[in-house]
Amino acid sequence: MSTSKTTEVRGYVEEGWGSVADAFRENFELHGDVGAACSVYAKGNPVVDLWGGVADPSTGRPWQEDTVVLAMSTTKGATAICANRLAERGEIDLDAPVAEYWPEFAANGKEATKVRWLLSHQAGLPVLDGPLTLEQACEWTPVVEALAAQPPLWEPGTRHAYHAFTYGFLIGEVVRRATGRTIGQTFAEEVAVPLRLDAWIGLPHAAEARVAPLQPPPEIEMDPATAEMMAQLTGPESVFGRAMAFGGAVPPTFVTERGGMNARQVRASEWPAANMVSDARSVARMYAATIGDVAGVRLLSEAALERAVTRQTADSTIFGAPPGMEASLDMQFGLGFMLPAATQWLSPASFGHSGAGGSLGFADRDAGIGFGYVMNQMAMMPDDPRTRGLIAAVRGVLG
Repeated sequence: MSTSKTTEVRGYVEEGWGSVADAFRENFELHGDVGAACSVYAKGNPVVDLWGGVADPSTGRPWQEDTVVLAMSTTKGATAICANRLAERGEIDLDAPVAEYWPEFAANGKEATKVRWLLSHQAGLPVLDGPLTLEQACEWTPVVEALAAQPPLWEPGTRHAYHAFTYGFLIGEVVRRATGRTIGQTFAEEVAVPLRLDAWIGLPHAAEARVAPLQPPPEIEMDPATAEMMAQLTGPESVFGRAMAFGGAVPPTFVTERGGMNARQVRASEWPAANMVSDARSVARMYAATIGDVAGVRLLSEAALERAVTRQTADSTIFGAPPGMEASLDMQFGLGFMLPAATQWLSPASFGHSGAGGSLGFADRDAGIGFGYVMNQMAMMPDDPRTRGLIAAVRGVLG
């Protein structure tokens, strides 16, 4: 494919998939992308692999074929795959009490909390009672000890709300207690190494030079009514705002030039909800391997996949939404995967996870698609035109 000096888009597309490259280029020209990558797998084979732009605006370093970036909550899909693989083998019982693996967790009314409720954001622990420093969060133990000790915000299993950071520590500690392995080790051994992915939960120092630092989201002008609504939703007293603050460990914009989620100590640690470092092709390849064979690897059997994408939150309501906004903010979950409305991704058969700032990974069972998009310019938009345009292009190719 031809390249553009203005957008510096490189890579390849299979015949018939050129509209995805057009949409990717438009993200730089129209939607503010700085550096990004996009990959699509169809029926287990790569059909789109694109990258372009600037990896590090402070130095002008270009985004290369091997550039990787922290993918925020797109990480949750990788953690969900690990947990569902372990459940399929019987190493974790989804209906067992968490305290069966982690006895300290039974404190303050959590003795009956099921493992599946951790995966479906129904545990009642979206907020970490602070304060928590970044250093403590990177040590793991202070976080899981705090979660074990604190009471839930609601009766577990009856409501749900997004466990932005706590999701990964909760599941990760169950995995560690049940198997003796951390989530980072589990992901490497069960997923990344068999599939030959450039993806880590706990980035090795050798890969650090390839990282594109995240860029803080630009401020968005809002009319007074919208600004008031967003203040209610994300303000420091709201459940969502407190969940995103992670006990004060991360800044409101998630990143600074070298701090917050951009800190080396964060990338080197294991935050299984939010700090996978990856490229787009690894995200797409991983999801393609959940729905079919990729180079001899299948991550989830049909039975395990069916269980994983069955909606767990059908009978629970969202907790902490401002009055009148419950329906519009209600995210639905399977066993760790987002289950979006059909208009958001490809079809009702899509499942996966997005990340704060814009990254996205998903699979579509009916279309046989694995999709990955990662970027360094964060943008806090409920309907990101970058992924919307890419998905529309994929949908157009599929007809």
